[in-house]
Amino acid sequence: MPIIQALDRALRILDLFDEHNRELKITEISSRIGLHKSTVHSLLKTLQMHRYIEQDENGLYRLGMRLLEKGQSILQGFDIREVAKPYLQQLSDQTGQTVHLVIRDGGEGVYIDKVEGSRAAIRYSRIGKRVPLHSSAVGKVLAAMAPPEDLAKTLKNYVYTLHTPNTITNEKAFREELERVRESGVAYDKEENEPGVRCAAAPVYDHGGQIAAAVSISTMAFTVSEEEQERFVRLIRDVADRISRGLGYRG
Repeated sequence: MPIIQALDRALRILDLFDEHNRELKITEISSRIGLHKSTVHSLLKTLQMHRYIEQDENGLYRLGMRLLEKGQSILQGFDIREVAKPYLQQLSDQTGQTVHLVIRDGGEGVYIDKVEGSRAAIRYSRIGKRVPLHSSAVGKVLAAMAPPEDLAKTLKNYVYTLHTPNTITNEKAFREELERVRESGVAYDKEENEPGVRCAAAPVYDHGGQIAAAVSISTMAFTVSEEEQERFVRLIRDVADRISRGLGYRG
């Protein structure tokens, strides 16, 4: 398949911006994508014209509002958010913890909704943020319940990045973990993605019985006891089941 070079370069520029790099100088952009400053300047001007990039009074570049508009239109297309929202809110109110709704995109999970808990000390998550499959509770659920051929394709070149000493680091261990998730119907992140953060997640199914999303609850390891965590798991199973039924699932 032929690659359109200018488009590829423009998309690479957009990909440089994230929660850690909200604003960049043109010299930084040029250095990171390995292009001459004049070429980068032309690409940035084109992106500015279409409002995908903005430049402030100090000459720093940042993502433009057009991306937010497009993102909102995508999110509005997910009926699952409308169905899930009251249940997410209820679960957060019951527990005081942060609750997430996550879908899979290739080898990652993507947060499409969240409710911040009143007791929550966790602030790392945001709508649109991506999380790995192998080190997150939601990722494990989304992988475990995926069709076998789809999972095999995803794991073919999957990179098991080490995030904490507890992170799974190879396919054999990951597949064993996924089998446990299938048997129990719930997945755990035991400080595997973020030190001090534990999560539990359960699957949400659509009307055809296919995995549609995962619901998770995030807690700080030192503030929630094992007994309380078990109660949270019972609640999240119930919430996932309610959302599934709201999507027409009758399994």
